[in-house]
Order: sequence, then C-alpha cells, then structure tokens
Amino acid sequence: MNHHEELTQGLVQLGLPLSADQLARLEAYLALLAKWNQTYNLTAVREESRMVSYHLLDSLTLVPHLAGIRRLLDVGSGGGMPGIPAAIARPDLQVVLLDANHKKTTFLRQAVIELGLANVEVVTDRVEAYQPAERFDCITSRAFSELAEFVRLTRHLLAPGGAYLAMKGVYPYEEIALLPSDFRAEEVLPLKVPGLDAERHLVRMVAQ
Repeated sequence: MNHHEELTQGLVQLGLPLSADQLARLEAYLALLAKWNQTYNLTAVREESRMVSYHLLDSLTLVPHLAGIRRLLDVGSGGGMPGIPAAIARPDLQVVLLDANHKKTTFLRQAVIELGLANVEVVTDRVEAYQPAERFDCITSRAFSELAEFVRLTRHLLAPGGAYLAMKGVYPYEEIALLPSDFRAEEVLPLKVPGLDAERHLVRMVAQ
C-alpha cells in the first residue's frame, strides 16, 4: 500500500471526509517533513512510510474533538504535529504553532508558506514567556511534558472556559493524579490510530 492509499483508508476509518485539496496538502506536508528531517532532526521516525500512521493519522485523531474550537495552540509543536494536520483538516481554525527551537520553527514557517496555510501562525518562544494578544480556547500538545508541567507552563494562555487536549500514549494514571488542585481531567478518551498498533489517549483537562 502506498502513502496515498494508506492515508485515504485511514481518513475513512477516522470518519474524516477531507477534500482532494486537503489530502494533497497532507501528502505535501509529509514530503516536506521527510525531506527536512534528514538535516533538522524533526522526528525520530525516519522512514517516510511510517510517518503516515505515526504522524499524520495520529495527529488527525484530534480533529473530531475540536468541535466549536476557534483558536488552537500547539505547544512544543516540533515538526508541526498535531497543529499542521489539524489546520489542514479545519481551515476555519486559527492555529498557533509554538516552539522554542529555532531550527524547528524555521521548518514550520517554510511548511506554512509552501502549504499555503493562511490559518497558521508560527511563534519561536519559550512557552512560559509567550504573551499573545488573545488567549486560546484550546491548548494541545503531543508529548510536550507531563500533564502537571504542561498546565503549569501554559495556564496563562488558556482563555476562561477553555480546555486542554493533551495527546498521550498509555493511560496516564500517575500524571493525572499529580494535576494541580484547580484543574481536573474531565475525560480520558482512548484513540484508535489506523495502522498503529500502540495505545493512544486524549486527555481533556479543564479548570475546576
């Protein structure tokens, strides 16, 4: 099965009916990621064939949970996951990709230009120092840090009534137990990533 077939089948399994243009942008993003990864070390996954499930489809499992979200912050975005696939799937969504690593944000800016993503902004800054003009109604991350640290570093960026959607592997029992007292894990949803035989969970956290 080639990349196109794997991605197309995966989108069907996720229930994400994307247009031909969106599919083409996802494939172009995959090609950019594989090309730049050779010199910029954007991801530990080296084989382009594994990137479809590990990066594209894994990131896209977030999209069905973004209903009603207007502004999304992807903290420690790295190579752009999950922010870029989410921005492609939801062109109405305003996405900020935040990372302190200049090499990674150089790649992200180039990807945004080449993919024509008018709804994406790239910011090079440490998360605790970032002070946007407007806060976010959703903050996400894929393996940025443990949950308590994630909340501690970003709570100034969350709009009133907003929520965290943290992407995790196995069910993070210990991390949830260590959350600050004024935040709680509202739900922990198991995610099924097409083509990936590994546990994935989405942790939705809100203020008490």
